[in-house]
Amino acid sequence: MKKVFKLILNALPRPLLIRFSYLARPFLKLALRGNKYTDPIDGSSFNKFLPYGYVKQRENVLSPSTLSLERHRLLWLYLKNETDFFTRNLKVLHFAPEQAFYKRFRKLKNLDYTTTDLNSPLADVKADICDLLFSDNEFDFILCNHVLEHIPDDTKAMQELYRILKPGGTAILQIPQDLDRAKTFEDDSITDKKEREKIFGQYDHVRVYGRDYFDKLRNIGFRVEEVDYTRKLSSEEIDKYRLAKGEIIPVCYK
Repeated sequence: MKKVFKLILNALPRPLLIRFSYLARPFLKLALRGNKYTDPIDGSSFNKFLPYGYVKQRENVLSPSTLSLERHRLLWLYLKNETDFFTRNLKVLHFAPEQAFYKRFRKLKNLDYTTTDLNSPLADVKADICDLLFSDNEFDFILCNHVLEHIPDDTKAMQELYRILKPGGTAILQIPQDLDRAKTFEDDSITDKKEREKIFGQYDHVRVYGRDYFDKLRNIGFRVEEVDYTRKLSSEEIDKYRLAKGEIIPVCYK
């Protein structure tokens, strides 16, 4: 199964991968049902989760029901337990909407919910994150997760996110993390696809962010909280929900 999932991830373009996953999900959910691990997003439990990874596969991390990964489940728990995201009237912009969240957020009556992306079939608005059509100070809440590592001019993208966020608003800007790395690494001279996959995790990633990521956001103007929500959870909960212990959620305010 591990080799099959790696082949599918690398063979299918993302829009096709999204459509394929909707067809496969009911069969996966049935085949892996059990009581050992739980997806907190929908409450479904399984004997095991699926492997995931474009280059190096992580075992037991992809939920068969919501297709969520560690970062999605961690964010869901944080939003549910530590914020008023599910109860307060908010105008929300969601970049590259994840399947685990898309339909659930769309159904929330308290949200004025808009999705955006250049390629995703789930996007309401096709837009370039570096040149957004939205007005200044338009959104109460922005979700932009695992997007900035794909953007060559991430400074311009961050400036645009800051521009369209309302004063007092919140933006959650998750990225792949290497907290052992002090400074972000990027090298445009590396053009071989396999080499880029090896160094950056995916061939279409343009950098590996280090701990300086948070200060870069601060330099844009954001007030940034580096939230390690797993500190509030027991080791049993971290394992049950299949979370990455110590993963930081960058919660940004304007």
